[in-house]
Amino acid sequence: MKAQVFHGPGDLRLEEIAIPEPAPGELLVKIEAALTCGTDVKTLRRGHPVMLPRLPTVFGHELAGTVVGVGAGARGFREGDRVVAANSAPCGGCALCRAGRPNLCEDLLFVNGAYGEYIALPARLVERNVVRIAPEVPAARAAFAEPLACALQGIERGRVESGMTVVVFGHGPLGCLLAMVAAQRKARVLLVGKGGWRLDRIREARIAECVDALVEPDIPATIRAATGGRGADVAVDATGEPAVWERAIEVTGRGGTVVFFGGCSPGTTVAVDTRRAHYEELTLVGAFHHTPGLIRRAVELLESQALVPDGLLTHTMRLDGVPRALGMMARGEALKVLITPDG
Repeated sequence: MKAQVFHGPGDLRLEEIAIPEPAPGELLVKIEAALTCGTDVKTLRRGHPVMLPRLPTVFGHELAGTVVGVGAGARGFREGDRVVAANSAPCGGCALCRAGRPNLCEDLLFVNGAYGEYIALPARLVERNVVRIAPEVPAARAAFAEPLACALQGIERGRVESGMTVVVFGHGPLGCLLAMVAAQRKARVLLVGKGGWRLDRIREARIAECVDALVEPDIPATIRAATGGRGADVAVDATGEPAVWERAIEVTGRGGTVVFFGGCSPGTTVAVDTRRAHYEELTLVGAFHHTPGLIRRAVELLESQALVPDGLLTHTMRLDGVPRALGMMARGEALKVLITPDG
């Protein structure tokens, strides 16, 4: 089969490799759709010792496909099932898993291999984080389950409810998904991004009220004006920039919550106004990854069409186009690129 194999930072090769055989407990899945992700862009540039502990390895982690092989002892699936596979599986037995926080599992198993024609899903993933999808759901839509589950985690951490005002910083794919999840909960959503084709697309799709950071000289003042002086009930950073983390704190009103969703570079720090944090009872929370429950919730939203992210797909390419697709994402020329192994 053909696959994009990661050999190290900056070294991605389209190779012909053997179709894997499903070991006991595993599933062999023929990939119908894979999606690019900003994490892939960063990982291609600098590697990732946690997500990619062994090299070389097939790259990519957002996928949907059809089961074509079932390993001995794999339960709950059969050939012909259409499935979404998450990119990780918690152990289920560590203290954090037992405490109901499996996204923070002490032995979280990461799975890669979306940019290939087939993938063998490991037994733990099959047991905990592979979900069947309805026959009528397009594979390209189903493949959004993993990033959508991450967005659900962010909005859950913000305790977003109907009637709240949510400010999302960042107009990339996950910023859009965060905005869509908040809007699906009937919150008012203001999305802060830099003017250009992506912000125009978000505005045209009515994903959120858009605030152009290149036009507005004082974002906190703009947010206060838009909220009658109150500020945001919840502010979410989806940029991973420390200065924007601080801006998110600044726009949040009394009793509000700030969700640090975008991961910053290691070793960076932010300043917190301790007076505001104390006297205004601000809640500052991180949001990381997803849980098996949220993967299933994401699939439910996609199947019911309560949330339809199709408009975030700006390009479609074959496997040999993955490097180009990731380059376009790095330059801000694409939102999500659909990779079709059979295309």
